[in-house]
Amino acid sequence: MATRRSRGDGGLSWDETRQRWVASLTVGYTPAGKRIVKRGRGRTKTEAQRKLREIIRDYEDGQIIGGHGYTVAQAVREWLEFGLSGRDEDTIKKCTILANTHVIPALGARKLRDLSADDVDRWLADKAGTLSTRTLREVFSVLKRAITRAQARDKVKRNVALLCDIPQGRPGRPSKSLTMDEAAALLTAAESTPLHAYIVVSLLTGARTEELRPLTWSHVELEAEPPYIMVWRSVRAGGDTKTRKSRRTLALPERCVDVLREHRLRQEQIRKQAGDKWHDNDLVFASQVGTSADASHVRRSFRRITEAAGLNPADWTPRELRHSFVSLLSDAGVPIEQISRLVGHSGTTTTETIYRKQIRPVLTEGAEVMDRLFPRDSPETGEGLPDA
Repeated sequence: MATRRSRGDGGLSWDETRQRWVASLTVGYTPAGKRIVKRGRGRTKTEAQRKLREIIRDYEDGQIIGGHGYTVAQAVREWLEFGLSGRDEDTIKKCTILANTHVIPALGARKLRDLSADDVDRWLADKAGTLSTRTLREVFSVLKRAITRAQARDKVKRNVALLCDIPQGRPGRPSKSLTMDEAAALLTAAESTPLHAYIVVSLLTGARTEELRPLTWSHVELEAEPPYIMVWRSVRAGGDTKTRKSRRTLALPERCVDVLREHRLRQEQIRKQAGDKWHDNDLVFASQVGTSADASHVRRSFRRITEAAGLNPADWTPRELRHSFVSLLSDAGVPIEQISRLVGHSGTTTTETIYRKQIRPVLTEGAEVMDRLFPRDSPETGEGLPDA
């Protein structure tokens, strides 16, 4: 007579419908008291016994995993739904686009427990041919964090993404800076457009686009001596600036003061025309109804202005106004330390690294001053260094 298996050793049974041996083990209970059973199937009793031993070993190691049908797509979608709580809306939107464009189409159908490091390596190598290194890093982060969440919920034993290295992607589009002539042409083309004040302030102060869009009139002082703006906020989550030193107060050039005064008068007319539709958010660079200016709308308007200035609109974005600010100051001989403070960098290293093509490679001020103090002796006089 066959002996009954001990409690905790699981069970083996024959499934006549599927013509398979079934291994089963109770691994816990739901809050409602229903048993949670893990099963494995095999064509032979020996194969089923082997799967039962695997289930028992995983259970004893605390590594019992979720259903065998749990896919990468399910893990990613659950992370998008529950793992980004409290994140900025733009961050959630970006992660969703990256997941739906690059992760789910390539790896989504794969069962998570069967996903291997080799699968991830091949996927990354394929994406490296079309994505920049930065985008590749962000796409990889979506997969890694989704698996980490699934692992914490016993859906998979380990995170195979942690075993993989991110390859070098395609070089990103390098930032450029406007020449003095190009900057003058851009400012001329921007006149009488809604983006005029935005472009002037961005180019002449070096403020980030993310810092100008939430700028309020309460942080603009045009009657002080000197006039200034307080760059204390950004469109980032919580309204904080990029770094602590990015929070700064900048004196305004006279051209900025004139343009902002005109801009305020024009905005007052727009507010009256909008009537009840106007949202009083005190924004300097607001939409036609007083709401925050959308980044895509700013880029689209900027492209039209660059084209009117005789530039290729595909080659320029609003962020290059900041690069141009650094370049023009450097060409004018302003020390790198001063430029770093103006653009809100914590030190000169960031300025030199990010804007290295815009910074003068040779510092000449010291040599020029020494030449004036100690002029070279004329060859005709024979004077100079003493004889040896």
